[in-house]
Formats: sequence, C-alpha cells, structure tokens
Amino acid sequence: MKVDHIAIYVSDLEAAKIFFEKYFCGRAGSRYHNPKTGLMSYFMTFDNGCRIELMSRPEICGSDHNPYRCGYIHISFSVGDRGSVDNLTKRLADDGFEVISGPRVTGDGYYESCIRAFEGNLIEITV
Repeated sequence: MKVDHIAIYVSDLEAAKIFFEKYFCGRAGSRYHNPKTGLMSYFMTFDNGCRIELMSRPEICGSDHNPYRCGYIHISFSVGDRGSVDNLTKRLADDGFEVISGPRVTGDGYYESCIRAFEGNLIEITV
C-alpha cells in the first residue's frame, strides 16, 4: 500500500501552484473546476511520483496556523543532501519566506529546515 496523494485547501490556488512549481519542481496537471460547487484544484506531481492536490472553493476562509494544533502539521521534501537543504532554505528566505528552524541536525539525527510557506503552511526541507 502507498499514499496516493495529500490534499491541501488553499485560499489562493494559483499562488500555491506557483510555489510548488518554483521551489520544488512540481508539475501541475490541468486545473479542475466544478461549476456547481465552485471547487477548483490542481494535482501537483513531483519527480518521485508523489502528488499533492491543491484545492480551493469559495467558502474557504482563514485558518488557525498554530504549529501545535491537532491534525496535519507540515509536508516534508527530501532534496538529497545538506548543501541542497542549505541552498533551498536560503533561496526561500531571500524570497521573503520565514525560516522557522534550521538548517540544523535534529535530536533524532535528521538534517533539516522548516519554513512558513504560502498561507502559513509549514514545509520541512530535509536530506
């Protein structure tokens, strides 16, 4: 068994799509639109076949971005090596995204950083 995809509701569908294309080499499929419900979505596919479904609908509004709330907390991308973690973290910081932690070696031995990305969502970047 494998996870087929992870879905994220976003307020700005196009900005979320551009974020994953620009920083994580995601490839967007065709935009889906259900005129009855107003739902719009993109499936983003990444090099290893992992997929994220970005979804938006008219009634979506702000959310609590407390990183210690119950539920899904972050998405982690493995970029291959420490230098790539460092470079991508710096690139995101230079583009105005908040670095929450790292790059650093965690207590359990991972080399990672964490950034607050579009709409406050946390993205972990690891080896």
